[in-house]
Amino acid sequence: MALVEVKVPDIGDFDEVAVIELLVKVGDTVKAEQSLITVESDKASMEIPSSTAGVVKELRIKLGDKVKQGSVVLVVEAAAGAAVASTPAAVVPATPGTVPAATAAVALATPVSATGLIEVRIPNIGDFTDVAVIEVFVKPGDTIKVEQSIITIESDKASMEIPSSHAGMLKELKVKVGDKVNIGDLMAILEGSLSAAVVAAPVAVATSAVATSASSASVAIASPVAMAAPIAGATAFAAVVAPAHAPGEPTLGLPHASPSVRKFARELGVPLEELKGSGHKGRITQDDVQTFTKSVMAGATQTKAQTAKVSASAGAAGDGGAGLGLIPWPKVDFAKFGPIERKEMGRIKKISGANLLRNAIMIPAVTNHDDCDITDLEAFRVSTNLETEKAAKAGNIASVKVTMLAFLIKACVAALKKYPEFNSSLDGDALVYKNYWHIGFAADTPNGLMVPVIRDCDKKGILQISQEMGELAKKARDGKLGPAEMTGATFTISSLGGIGGKYFTPIINAPEVAILGVCKSTMEPVWNGKEFVPRLMLPLSLTWDHRVIDGAAAARFNAYLGQILGDFRRVLL
Repeated sequence: MALVEVKVPDIGDFDEVAVIELLVKVGDTVKAEQSLITVESDKASMEIPSSTAGVVKELRIKLGDKVKQGSVVLVVEAAAGAAVASTPAAVVPATPGTVPAATAAVALATPVSATGLIEVRIPNIGDFTDVAVIEVFVKPGDTIKVEQSIITIESDKASMEIPSSHAGMLKELKVKVGDKVNIGDLMAILEGSLSAAVVAAPVAVATSAVATSASSASVAIASPVAMAAPIAGATAFAAVVAPAHAPGEPTLGLPHASPSVRKFARELGVPLEELKGSGHKGRITQDDVQTFTKSVMAGATQTKAQTAKVSASAGAAGDGGAGLGLIPWPKVDFAKFGPIERKEMGRIKKISGANLLRNAIMIPAVTNHDDCDITDLEAFRVSTNLETEKAAKAGNIASVKVTMLAFLIKACVAALKKYPEFNSSLDGDALVYKNYWHIGFAADTPNGLMVPVIRDCDKKGILQISQEMGELAKKARDGKLGPAEMTGATFTISSLGGIGGKYFTPIINAPEVAILGVCKSTMEPVWNGKEFVPRLMLPLSLTWDHRVIDGAAAARFNAYLGQILGDFRRVLL
């Protein structure tokens, strides 16, 4: 065993670049060439690899530190005989007399006065081949300045912006996002003057620290040279790259993340521009990408692309289902059949419509229908209202009207405690069991369906639930419900009791996994073993997510709920 200091290799002309990400911690086992930290300048970000394999014993740097060539990153306890990577290829600015012949850099020539088409090519980008274009900053017709960034390219270890060597109007862009480029590839064609000023401020290119043979361990790589040559054959010359924008300014929409994180996001199809980074100075980390992916998979979050597709599919005027692979929605001129009146849907119906469509399509929902006997409970409810009315007239308590829905809420809490999977939510491949019971109830308002939420129903009595439910329903009708009063539900009840009907199939309110539909109770003849007797029967429609709940569990839940409503003393058990 030996302690080995891992130092920052030659990173070119960068002096004291900032550490923006730590990729390992003390105790981790690292391999040779495994990335340890990410550093960033105003033009490039790069990952610094380990020169040897072993166990991290000590970190010598932290987020925000400035490092340069030779700075100790960490101390590794390397096993005897552990492989040590050869020195990474140096990344240094080119100076006269040090440019390798293989780079074929062209010496600066005296600018000539001419106007015509100019080829702008990919400069010397070091030891990279087939590097991906991940962002394009300009489009044909744009006026380009000298050193203005044209594209961003990225390897698995570094990303960098490629600037223009000349000013002029962009006639043609020869690359697009996703293309692979190499040194000398044609990037763009400009129409402009060849007498544009050439800036001689060398900037190093970030390269991946790949292991090289000992004979090439300290090869100097020329600075990025924007090679340009007039199509008509004018004298070729090169311009050395200078920053295209002030250091510290964000690039044009490029997510603030390391190359490996952006690559990871691309593999998962995650739009980084929609993520909020939790890292240093808002940097997006791999954990942020994984958390976002889990949230989308669970249905708790939608990407902008998903939202646009759902919203478009929700209306007949959109693609009419084509985005879902369905045949187009029929477009009919209704006016030719008779008089019509057209009214735009309200904001609430538009929002809820998109959510309902998503939930109906994405959730494998099944509905169980059942009846429960509430004869005795209804008698108790009526007597309770008479007593509270008398007490209110005497000034002892505030006037509260108890509805059957209040009893349903309390009964559902008891059933949810007995069958906790109904009070859970999907999070990727895991279930989140909630140890709180917030019940939402559907409220019909002039503006559309709204779902207020009564929190901590397990801690409240029937009178308190009834009072709070009345207050929330009034706020819903008046359009005064706040967002906090419509979020956080673990289970929802949709009641049509005051209207009528027998059974229906309510749509689950994601990320919940079940919803209870209730219709109007009716007197029915029920056989008691000896005779038919009139009993007040309440229809129940329980819709459940088949990914979480199976049919047997749903049947047990409905049966247990019916038993509680039949004898409310069971709530105390």
